[in-house]
Amino acid sequence: MGARGIPGRGRLGALTGAAVLAVSVMTTMPALADESPGELREVTLPPGTEIVMATPVAASPGTSAPASADAGGLPAECLGVTASYGAVGCFQHYGDTVWSADTQADGMSSAVGVYTDYGREPAVCVNPRGVGTMATCKYDYWEKGNVQLLVMRYDGDTGTFYQPQARSSWLPVDGK
Repeated sequence: MGARGIPGRGRLGALTGAAVLAVSVMTTMPALADESPGELREVTLPPGTEIVMATPVAASPGTSAPASADAGGLPAECLGVTASYGAVGCFQHYGDTVWSADTQADGMSSAVGVYTDYGREPAVCVNPRGVGTMATCKYDYWEKGNVQLLVMRYDGDTGTFYQPQARSSWLPVDGK
């Protein structure tokens, strides 16, 4: 007998719950970094979110070209490397630096949102330099706090952020 004496009800409830979970996972999973997401959906950012245009990354030693997102140029100290279609981001605790790399030639920019666990207003670091480039934004976070990254796409012509998006886990600002 199932729940409350009704034959098969417990099994039916479990199957229904599993089906709902499977559908929710399929509809909320972000596209992988190199998968086409199909139709992009708009992301609404919280009120008060600061939008920062990133600073270009300096040229690699011994070259005249800027560090490339395709060359894996993220620093070794980068925490929480997070990727979604067209964008890769990470946090470097030394200097409170957010890295934003654009990996798709789709006319949009990579964007990395940064949230804290201590109430500071969120910020988004936008790399408008184009595919194959990286850029950084420097912040000053509370050393006892944590940050979380939200990687997404940005259309500079309309000022709109888009899914697919991916979140990092909470990252310690002090790197420990």
